[in-house]
Amino acid sequence: MLTILGFAMIATFLVLIMMKKMSPIAALVLIPALFCVFVGKGAHLGDYVIDGVVALAPTAAMLMFAIVYFGVMIDVGLFDPIVRGILRFCRADPMRIVVGTALLAAIVSLDGDGSTTFMITVSAMYPLYKRLGMSLVVMTGVAAMANGVMNTLPWGGPTARAATALKLDASDIFVPMIPALLVGLLGVVVLAYVLGLRERRRLGVLTLDDALVGEKTGATEPETETVLAGAGAGAGAGGGAGAASRPGRSTPAAGGSGAGSGTDAGEPHDEDDFQGLDPARPTLRPRLYWFNALLTVTLLTAMIMEWLPIPVLFLLGAALALSVNFPHVPDQKARIAAHADNVLNVSGMVFAAAVFTGVLQGTGMVDHMAEWLVGVVPESMGPHMALVTGVLSLPLTYFMSNDGFYFGVLPVLAEAGAAHGVSPLEMVRASLVGQPLHMSSPLVPAVYVLVGMARVEFGDHTRFVVKWAALTSLLILGAGLLFGIV
Repeated sequence: MLTILGFAMIATFLVLIMMKKMSPIAALVLIPALFCVFVGKGAHLGDYVIDGVVALAPTAAMLMFAIVYFGVMIDVGLFDPIVRGILRFCRADPMRIVVGTALLAAIVSLDGDGSTTFMITVSAMYPLYKRLGMSLVVMTGVAAMANGVMNTLPWGGPTARAATALKLDASDIFVPMIPALLVGLLGVVVLAYVLGLRERRRLGVLTLDDALVGEKTGATEPETETVLAGAGAGAGAGGGAGAASRPGRSTPAAGGSGAGSGTDAGEPHDEDDFQGLDPARPTLRPRLYWFNALLTVTLLTAMIMEWLPIPVLFLLGAALALSVNFPHVPDQKARIAAHADNVLNVSGMVFAAAVFTGVLQGTGMVDHMAEWLVGVVPESMGPHMALVTGVLSLPLTYFMSNDGFYFGVLPVLAEAGAAHGVSPLEMVRASLVGQPLHMSSPLVPAVYVLVGMARVEFGDHTRFVVKWAALTSLLILGAGLLFGIV
């Protein structure tokens, strides 16, 4: 019964948010509360919720102060060179922009933190997607998949958990997986190319002025369908934006969920859309650039080396960044207020997710679901338990936390595999292939940073990304089998 109710609760949650019948926060709170009563453990709801909140409180604190820290770094211009480099590569071509999104997300993912990756990626790419009327769910989907592939780094979380659970060396797990992971990353880039071509067909090849691209564009290129011009197109300090179309062509309009729209001649654009790229914004601190760069490198190094808990590192980093870059208290308050919306949205989602995970774990639903899934594996599949584990990792890491899967389910699967001669290393590597899908799970706090900053509905993101992320995971699994890694 608990197995059925567990799957029913997850299905109800996903259906309601994908159909936009409830907001994610409301669904994360009310649906598990209702199912807790169905299970007959309504009297323990308070205990389950408190347990969930206590477990996720450090994550919420980390996200809150990470948003403030990286928000300040974006304000002061630390990432402006990255933005300019990506924009030079993109040249306002939708195909290049989507590919650039995948590459940027993969590069920034080297720090091992999904929230950091999404904050930097969205801050760099959002203005361009918004300006050109591109679909924002393409941006969030590609960024999530690229980060999911890179999330298997030894310091990214899942690999460390799996190594700990089975008492293995993380390098023995990760290094042989590199070829398969490269195939998965290549798959994301190819998918980004295809999605970019689709956006190009919908919008045409566009040209922005030098304020956005970072260089003089000169004459319009022959293949250009639409020219978006106007002082400050991407500077964002209240500049107007104009659009001129070729004869017989209409100005491209937004399409797809969460897409922005092209602006007509003389129509003002949203100042917030381009604040991150404004080369004249008053928050820039060019004289402190190397201090901020050193502070960020030190912070990421400390995080990777685990010198202090991550929430403490970001708390200290945010306080130091604010104090040095904005020594006057009113300026500090202004910067905190500027990022308060993101902080509130993300922390609210995390604590709402604590209700969901608390009920899943407290009622025992998650344990019964895992046992059922393991039990339905036929005995004849025993010698192929690595393949079975890889396939199971897709739904299990999507519907469960990494802690629950790697500490609760993987040891059971590994024991079953060992009985049929499958090595623990093969089992662990197979268990990691589901990470591209896991990064869009409603139980992953970082995904709320992604959709919140991109102003995309979580249901729209889910509906778009699940099929592609699952395909990417299966691609990694297939490459692992081909290379004899799994």
